[in-house]
Amino acid sequence: MNFLYPGFLFALLSVAIPVIIHLFNFRKFKKVYFSNVQFLKEVEQQSSSREKLKNLLILFSRILAIVFLVLAFAQPYIPAGKQKNSLLNNVVSIYIDNSYSMEAVNKDGSLLDEAKRNAKELIKGFGINDRFQLLTNDFEGKHQRLLNKEEFLKALDDVEISATSRNLQQILNRQGNVLSGPANKYSFVLSDFQKNISSAKKLNTNPDIQYSFLKLNATALANIAVDSVWMLSPNHQPGANERLVVQLRNYSQEAAKNISLKLTVNNQQKGLGAVSIPAEKTVRDTLNFSGLTAGWQKGVISIKDFPVTFDDTLSFSFQVDQSLPVLSINGAMAGNYIKTLFAADGYYKLTENAEQNVNYNGFSNYRLIVINGLKNPSTGLAQQLKTYLNAGGSVVIFPDLDADIKVYNSFLTALSLPAIQNLNKEETKVDQIDLQHPIFKTVFENIPKNLDLPAVSRYFSFVESNGANKENILSLPGRKLFFSKYGIGNGSVFLSATGLNTTDGNLARHPVFVPLMYRLALSAGAESSLYYNLGSENVLSGKKLTLGKNQTLKLTANNFETIPEIRQADGKTLIYIADQVKNAGFYSLTLADSTLAVYAFNSSRTESDMHYLSKTELSNLAGKSNLKIFDTEQNAVKLTAGADKIGQTLWKLCLVLSLIFIAAEILLIRFFNNNKKTI
Repeated sequence: MNFLYPGFLFALLSVAIPVIIHLFNFRKFKKVYFSNVQFLKEVEQQSSSREKLKNLLILFSRILAIVFLVLAFAQPYIPAGKQKNSLLNNVVSIYIDNSYSMEAVNKDGSLLDEAKRNAKELIKGFGINDRFQLLTNDFEGKHQRLLNKEEFLKALDDVEISATSRNLQQILNRQGNVLSGPANKYSFVLSDFQKNISSAKKLNTNPDIQYSFLKLNATALANIAVDSVWMLSPNHQPGANERLVVQLRNYSQEAAKNISLKLTVNNQQKGLGAVSIPAEKTVRDTLNFSGLTAGWQKGVISIKDFPVTFDDTLSFSFQVDQSLPVLSINGAMAGNYIKTLFAADGYYKLTENAEQNVNYNGFSNYRLIVINGLKNPSTGLAQQLKTYLNAGGSVVIFPDLDADIKVYNSFLTALSLPAIQNLNKEETKVDQIDLQHPIFKTVFENIPKNLDLPAVSRYFSFVESNGANKENILSLPGRKLFFSKYGIGNGSVFLSATGLNTTDGNLARHPVFVPLMYRLALSAGAESSLYYNLGSENVLSGKKLTLGKNQTLKLTANNFETIPEIRQADGKTLIYIADQVKNAGFYSLTLADSTLAVYAFNSSRTESDMHYLSKTELSNLAGKSNLKIFDTEQNAVKLTAGADKIGQTLWKLCLVLSLIFIAAEILLIRFFNNNKKTI
């Protein structure tokens, strides 16, 4: 049996004092006895054996009642776990949830402060030679070593709110890395246990570790969050009209009315609005703005919602391009249609390569690559295009109908495109156009009843075995391919069944050709992320960068600078930041004095849902594992004394025994009084 200190000292003193008093009274009684022998003889003659027994029974009943009452407050227990060895030291891992939800308050202050207080009390139940790990959501390297009590308390005072959040299994696994070797191992998790902290699966635990969840109870709070934003166009031109979609979410059970919404870009106000959101629903609003100049833009969407404010703003960044680069790889008989088309608008910067002189290294610099009437497209070109497509590029293929079909099939197969079956020379006309496709969706204000569509004199028929990644944009009779989109890697290939020469048809001279190609160029390329989430996204993606000797990239912000690790993959540069970015805001990627990109970081919205797991739900996650769940309000006495070491508690038994002996004393007094003989 063990006793929870300092209750044991109190129990010892409480038992000793009444015993000393009774011994003192007994000595006085003995003295009187020997000094008055004759009187005692008379008393002894008049007192019955029943009276003696009464005094002894009352004395012992009263002493035992006091003893067990004090022991009940001292909380004796039988240690849990047969494997716990009193000869071994204890290794204790204490996780403090320092996510945004721990800023919530209850009657004792913020949850984070309450967690710290409980952690301080927990370690009091352990010995001077025991060692402790302090773990937070940051998973920092310094939290992977064991501390003594003084070091632990100092590190505990330094814990602050973090934008990072972790799930329960990650936390237990991290603790398990430290809780090893020959020692008694204890794991404590102090958290409010938001529902996002767990997955639907049962928790995996180590049978050598005694786990305890300490649930902190927060006051329920209503919350509205800026959930996400996205642009309706991947391309941004100077001075062009921009459309931004904002999604707001109401996590409370009451409707929110007239929530003010503000958009700023580069610290200039660009839009205002007011949104009403039904209870536990999401609402989208579209904001229009313009007047941007070329360069990187820093946008912020904000609302006003108290008291939960960490998710009231969402930062995003995007680049407005001064021009849009297009590459056209031309065959000998390709004509000048592509050149004439893009030369008409100064925003497009066209580069032309002859079929025999292609610069493969520059593919990543172009938003769109046009394959125009190649006679002998090689598989080497196909492999370079595939790398470009994996990086999110866009390719348009207009074939040379007089080329060798076998050569073209090798090229198409290397790109995972359908093979050519034969060349059709029967004149026909496009009979279907998908006006709801993003390419045409905003081109026509009114759809004509008898829309004139391109005519074709010659075209390739294709063997199409799988249409899962195919989107028909223009179709010939019988749903035959005329101009279709195929998803390849992270990019897109637009395949035409005919060329642009007049002998093949009138596609190049048809009115639909201009909006088709312009829209392809404007929607081409991989759309970069508007923002990243702290703690969960540690890899940034950007255009392919080539660094010279002694050149390094830097990621900088206010009072922050780091040199990230970079890797080249699939025609783009991956930037690894690990867990170096801790705060929300804008971070610039620089090379020497040039800004290559601006990245926006936001706190994850997983913390926005202020709903918590109940003790029953936590028990279901724990299953039948060696894991116990405590409520910091209901189990406060246990928690402040290292209750995780408790196996079977005995305080209830002590309380019952105390009541029994009190009742016995009362019955003895009443019983013997009724039968008392007067002297």
